[in-house]
Amino acid sequence: MDFVSLLTQEYTLNFLLLFVRFSALMVFLPIFNHMALPAQYKAIIAFYLTIMFYANVPSIPVPSSYMSVVMMVLAEIAMGLLVGLVLQIVLAMVSYAGEQISFIMGFTMASVIDPQTQMSTPLMSSFLSLIALMILLAINAHHWMIEFMYLSVSQMQLGAFVPHASILNYLVAQMGLLFVVGLTIAFPILALSLLVDIIFGMLMKTMPQFNLLVIGFPIKIMVAFVVLMAVLASMMLIFSQEFQKAFNALGKIIYS
Repeated sequence: MDFVSLLTQEYTLNFLLLFVRFSALMVFLPIFNHMALPAQYKAIIAFYLTIMFYANVPSIPVPSSYMSVVMMVLAEIAMGLLVGLVLQIVLAMVSYAGEQISFIMGFTMASVIDPQTQMSTPLMSSFLSLIALMILLAINAHHWMIEFMYLSVSQMQLGAFVPHASILNYLVAQMGLLFVVGLTIAFPILALSLLVDIIFGMLMKTMPQFNLLVIGFPIKIMVAFVVLMAVLASMMLIFSQEFQKAFNALGKIIYS
């Protein structure tokens, strides 16, 4: 088969939709959507994956109107958006835990620019988000995502994605779980900080000359850092388990 025979409407539409699918996934999936990865590299990776997986694409009939083509392109973008949203909620759990830790440590005013969102975020939230990103690379989550892209080619027809009620129900449940898991991750530091506050309150009742601002806050920060070093591995274990659960649920909510 020569190159000219591939320049038909059917082959061109298949290639276009597959490229749109991979481009949308590259834009919305964690790790790949990081701002540190230039947009040109994302486009090159999406184009390379399109060429690699194009042979596995089931043939689809050519639509009768241009509006149908537009709707198929929007369906592919919606699929990438929903897949990215499901996984980004898990990362938001770690970010929420970092915000609570920053608040309890008194680091609310100590904010940094998040390289991903280009917004000012609490210090501990940015720190835990970067640790979570390294955990994803350590457990080869980027390989899982490429495998998901490959499976999506054979299990879902191009341009045929339609959001359904199970996706909305899952997202609502995950949003509620965001706060539960976030507080679970931050609980050891929150609990120890509360215990320190109780001890400081008792000291101030028995020793009115005790200066909480000068002595109390440095001790509270030191205790929080000690607890963070002790439980950081457990916090990231909870995060990795939640990420694996969300990733395993993608097949059920997308292909069902």
